[in-house]
Amino acid sequence: MELACLDGAFAPSAETTIPATDEGFLRGDGVFEVIRVYDGRPFALREHLDRLERSAANIRLPEGVPRAELEREIPELLERRGGAAFDGIVRLVLTRGGRRLAMTEPTPPTPEQVRLGFVAYSPPRVLDGVKSLSYGANMLASRIARERGFDEALLVTPHGHVLEAPTSSIFYLAGDGALCTPPLDEHILASITRDLVLRLTDAQERAVTADEFVDVPEAFLVSTTREVQPVSAIESRELTAPGERTRAAAAAIRSHIQAALGAD
Repeated sequence: MELACLDGAFAPSAETTIPATDEGFLRGDGVFEVIRVYDGRPFALREHLDRLERSAANIRLPEGVPRAELEREIPELLERRGGAAFDGIVRLVLTRGGRRLAMTEPTPPTPEQVRLGFVAYSPPRVLDGVKSLSYGANMLASRIARERGFDEALLVTPHGHVLEAPTSSIFYLAGDGALCTPPLDEHILASITRDLVLRLTDAQERAVTADEFVDVPEAFLVSTTREVQPVSAIESRELTAPGERTRAAAAAIRSHIQAALGAD
């Protein structure tokens, strides 16, 4: 049974409620984070709370982030959920109505490899740097891609610039052999796993168009829940997956996670 902690009170997630008048529900006015949990231990908790603080400041949440409360409640939530026996995620939500929610969830299933289809998307500039509850456009992009027969969307601006997937970042092998990812100034999310790959590999930021992208020989998605996920197709082009650079990135991420959790 999944558990939640709402404003300090613990209960089963299915029995946890917030008022229908909360602006987080009515308007998607709030921020969130998803934290991967391995053997009862949250990975990169500090980085996720740092980003939660930036998001809350950017949308002007008056209460900010009750960091001390979250740092106390998350370990207790995980212990109540099963301690070292729990592998999954913790979702954190802060709403305009002043609610503070932490809840456990199973790690969402994802295919071993993923087929990507382009979906046109214009990033809302005012939400730059915000992991907002307003994820309706991202979820619709995924549905559109699946309606076309793909596993996931690859968001592309009306001007043809490749951005990211709806809930993950994209890395690709450029024609000159460089491992690349679209730059943050394309108004994409500053992903924690994306940052890890940039630090643990020789990857670089480089803009790419959709016309160029259909010719890349290798690509992979990264996120908190996926870690590194090989891309097996981009539109009609089949890719070898996982490629050499994908395997190397996956190994580097896995080694880093194990080392970080061991140090904790």
